[in-house]
Amino acid sequence: MAANFWTSSHCKQLLDPEDVDVVPLADRERGITPEEFRLVKIHMSFHIWRLAQQVKVRQRVIATAVTYFRRVYTRKSMSEYDPRLVAPTCLYLASKVEESTVQARLLVFYIKKMCGSDDKYRFEIKDILEMEMKLLEALDYYLVVFHPYRPLLNLLQDAGITDLTQFAWGLVNDTYKMDLILIYPPYMIALACIYIASVLKDKDTTSWFEELRVDMNTVKNISMEILDFYDTYKIDPQRGFPDDKISPVLNKLPAKS
Repeated sequence: MAANFWTSSHCKQLLDPEDVDVVPLADRERGITPEEFRLVKIHMSFHIWRLAQQVKVRQRVIATAVTYFRRVYTRKSMSEYDPRLVAPTCLYLASKVEESTVQARLLVFYIKKMCGSDDKYRFEIKDILEMEMKLLEALDYYLVVFHPYRPLLNLLQDAGITDLTQFAWGLVNDTYKMDLILIYPPYMIALACIYIASVLKDKDTTSWFEELRVDMNTVKNISMEILDFYDTYKIDPQRGFPDDKISPVLNKLPAKS
């Protein structure tokens, strides 16, 4: 795995904000709006998280899986790549890349357990294995992902505010409900979470940020995106959106053959 973010494929694939959250033509033709496109990505991020809790993988695996999921939909449509299958397959692929392999049959078992009688979530092992190959092609086989967690811990220690670790870590977790990881270097996301945490917990980090000589406009812009997300979306932290909000959107996608 690349040791340096700046020379990694992740860095080379960072996108401009206007290139993220663009609804593909095939999805627009099915009546999916930009807001609905965003809702599905948020909801399926929760689905990945819930499935990951069942199979007991590390946070890094979840973060990598969600990054793959979001990256796929900057290139492919939900009409062609069913998010209900892409989500568990991203988790399967991420578990292998992050050396915490989860067997496909275990994912299939827990999907059926979690989703009960909903046939649209019922997949077999061969479905996941076939989708894995499609995802590898969609991702151009670039699987290295850097995350904000390590820089977060290093920066908190440097700032002398390690007592904010749990709070800031939770903020980083929530950034994966957005597309920030596709747009900004991980250390900038970490700095934005520290900035929010320090403001909300009344820690004066002004001089520390000045010494870092980072682009504070970018840090504040990321911070505002995170806070706007909290203001816009009221989400059950365990389940994501209620069925009556997400099902009408997913019903616009093609039914399984």
